[in-house]
Amino acid sequence: ELSQIDNPDELEQWRVRILGRRGELTGILRGLAQLDLEERRQVGALGNQAKAALEEGLEKRGRDISEARLAQVADLERIDVTLPGRPVATGRLHPTTQVLREITDAFVAMGFSIVEGPEVEWDHYNFEMLNIPQGHPARDMWNTLWVDYVNEEGQRPMLLRTHTSPMQARVMESVQPPVRVIVPGKCYRYEATDATHEWHFYQVEGLAVDEGITFADLKGTLYEFARRLFGTERKVRFRCDYFPFVEPGVDMSIDCFSCEGNDSSGWIEIMGAGMVHPRVLAGVGYDPEKYTGFAFGLGPERIAMLKYGIDDIRHFYSNDLRFLRQF
Repeated sequence: ELSQIDNPDELEQWRVRILGRRGELTGILRGLAQLDLEERRQVGALGNQAKAALEEGLEKRGRDISEARLAQVADLERIDVTLPGRPVATGRLHPTTQVLREITDAFVAMGFSIVEGPEVEWDHYNFEMLNIPQGHPARDMWNTLWVDYVNEEGQRPMLLRTHTSPMQARVMESVQPPVRVIVPGKCYRYEATDATHEWHFYQVEGLAVDEGITFADLKGTLYEFARRLFGTERKVRFRCDYFPFVEPGVDMSIDCFSCEGNDSSGWIEIMGAGMVHPRVLAGVGYDPEKYTGFAFGLGPERIAMLKYGIDDIRHFYSNDLRFLRQF
C-alpha cells in the first residue's frame, strides 16, 4: 500500500492510520499485555521489527515523492541558457555612470586597475600627504567641507574629500611599484552652484609610478584616452599649470570640434595632470631618485557635457526624467 502512494497528503494519512498514536500497528503493540510472557517477547520483537521497517519505508517513500515532484517542476520550468535574454524595461544607467564606465574602460584597457576610497577623509591624506601642509596657500584652491569633529589638539582633522587624489597616498602606502590605478568617486566642495559648478560631483583620479616613467608616458597615455573617448582624429594640447602634488603640472585640452553639439573653435580643457612631486613619493616611502610617476584628474560630468553638448551641470542632479531619458 505504501509503494502505491504518490503524493504527500496521502502519505501523511497512511502514517496516521498505521503508525499514529491510534494507528493499527500501535493498537497491536498495546495488545501485547494480554499475552503470556513468552508470547509477549516473541510478538513484541516482531512488532518492533515491523514498526522499524514501516518507518524506514515511510521515510524512503517521502524522499521518492519529493524528488519526483522536484524533477517534474524542473522539467516544466527548465530554462535554455543558450537562448538570448529577453529585454526587460528596468530603467537605464545615469549619464554620469555611463561616462564613468567609458572612462574606466579606456584606462583599464591600458593596464590600469580600479580602486575606491572613503568619501569622509582625513586632512592627513586629503592635503598633507599631497604636499599641501597646514597653512599652505594652495589649500584655498579647495573650498572644504569639514566634519564637525575636534581632536585633542583642538583641530578638525576630518572632512568630506575635495578630490579623489588622497588615494594616491593610500595606494602607494600599501603597495610597492609598479603602480597603475584609477580612482573614480564622489567629491564635495563648499561652493555656489551654477551652470558649470556643483557642490558635489564625480572625479576620476589616475596614478602611475614605476622606474623610468617620463612626461612622454603621461602625454602618450592621456592622448590615447582622448582618442578612445572623443574619436581617433582628436588633437590634444598640453599647457603648464600648477597643482601642489605634481611637478611639472599641466592642463590638457582637446580641440572643440571633438565635442558633439559644440560648434565653437579653439580648445577645451578636460583635465589636469603632471609628474608626481618627489615630496609625495618620499612621503609614502618611495625613493624619488629611483621612481617617477604621473597623475591626472578629470570630471566625468564635464566630459559628458563636452560629449553630448550639455550646457548645465545641474541637470545631472535634478532628477528630471526629460533629461535622463535622452541617455
